[in-house]
Amino acid sequence: MLLHLSVENFILIQDLELDFHAGFTAITGETGAGKSILVGALGLILGQRADTQALMDKTRKCIVEGSFSLEGYGLETLFEDADLDYENVTTLRREITPQGKSRAFINDTPVNLSILKELGDRLVDIHSQNQTLELNESAFQMAMLDSYSGNGTELLNYAIDFLRFRTLRKELGDAVEMEAKALLDREYYEFQLEEFNKANLSENEQEELEQELELLNHAEEIKTKLMSALHLLEESDPGILSGLAESRQVVDQASRYSNHLESIAQRLESSYIELKEIAHELRGMSEHIHYDPERIQTLSQRLDHIYHLQQKHKLSSIRDLLNYRDEIQSKLEKIDTLADRISQLSQEVAEVEDRLGEWCVLLTEKRKTAIPGIEKEMESVLADLGMVSARFRIILDPLELFTKDGKDKVTFLFTANRGGELREIQKVASGGELSRLMLALKSLVVKRSMLPTILFDEIDSGVSGEIAGKIGAILRSMSQRMQVIAITHLPQIAGKADQHLLAFKQEHAQSTYSNLRELNPEERINEIARMLSDDIITDTARAAAKELIIS
Repeated sequence: MLLHLSVENFILIQDLELDFHAGFTAITGETGAGKSILVGALGLILGQRADTQALMDKTRKCIVEGSFSLEGYGLETLFEDADLDYENVTTLRREITPQGKSRAFINDTPVNLSILKELGDRLVDIHSQNQTLELNESAFQMAMLDSYSGNGTELLNYAIDFLRFRTLRKELGDAVEMEAKALLDREYYEFQLEEFNKANLSENEQEELEQELELLNHAEEIKTKLMSALHLLEESDPGILSGLAESRQVVDQASRYSNHLESIAQRLESSYIELKEIAHELRGMSEHIHYDPERIQTLSQRLDHIYHLQQKHKLSSIRDLLNYRDEIQSKLEKIDTLADRISQLSQEVAEVEDRLGEWCVLLTEKRKTAIPGIEKEMESVLADLGMVSARFRIILDPLELFTKDGKDKVTFLFTANRGGELREIQKVASGGELSRLMLALKSLVVKRSMLPTILFDEIDSGVSGEIAGKIGAILRSMSQRMQVIAITHLPQIAGKADQHLLAFKQEHAQSTYSNLRELNPEERINEIARMLSDDIITDTARAAAKELIIS
């Protein structure tokens, strides 16, 4: 439950420190005194969005901080999942800078706004006039029905499978679409792959072919030069080899007189052997090099085919062609596996769909089981709220398709008058009746809720007198199970509270501030007397105030 709230530089609040008690807290004050500003400040630390318009002084940051008692509400797992340290008394803080930047903290640890909101949704239910209008919406009605039915676990499991179901269906649709397109491309891919396979390319082939073709195109010229080189080495007078052999012999004879000459003799020997091998290779090449028109034609045709493939696919090398061939092969393999993937996805969709169907049956059964109890309790509470002839019915219709809530459509029907036609709430309920319907629903749900705190922002709109007293009694009854905070303008409701806070304005030289403070018993009597007597506190009004206050 909420223990303490600190607000700094928020709208009309300059600096505020408030302690909250267990049970029922009423907040009163004149119109415009700042009662609803408190709701906005509390909303900030519960994860609602804000901007720099919330800053009273645009040069300073806004800070809102709240302390909550969490013991006994089973929130430890939420902290563990968010990698946060759990503390029985946890502090939530929100800061908004003049530059519009927002920061959120849980126990001084920075967190994302989504985490703050997730925790805030488990701590406080803020009921505003806007939420009363939500009573007309089917989604809200379903949430109320499920809350009463205790469908929390079932809905969570259903939501997990429903998300999986939608994901799988999209994947299946994409795969089917891809297969249809792929089948159109398959013939083209197969033609290209066959063309590559027939080409039978090898990575270094182009370079080798180009070198051989270059050699053949200049065969006669090369042969002539080789023969000339051989003539110089072996047949000229004197020939290089014969002269080198004779020099080697002479130096070898002289080497007996000098170690240095011995080394030179060995080098001459090596040179002779090397030149002799070169001559042998030149002779071999000259014997094998011949102008071969047929071979030239074969090489040219092969290279032309390679060049054609490169030009066709806008690639510059055989390596690129081979990579492209592999890509085509991969695409064909994926097409071949699409059928298996579609079969697998279809099976998974069917399995998840079966589970969803089972969850829907369970959800529907629990909803149908809960409906008679809700109808009976609602009519009883509405009677306590002065609507003795009211009738309330819940219609549950089956749907063909899965929705986020299952396969049910819920409709709340209502009439305030005996013999009146039951119609949808939004078509027959007035503003005051909507407020009482919402309060009745909330009082039912609270009995089954683990929520620590609920805040009503003017739940008493459109009611007065005896009915206001009934509303106060219901709020006080609700406060036996949870902390109830109500912003009210009715003394009959404020009198039922355990704690009474007053919102008021303070005017300074050039500014007006809103503030709140807790009233002591005497101040509380005077405030309720003021509410009873239109700001004129009389002895009669004080006496009436004392009678309204439950000690």
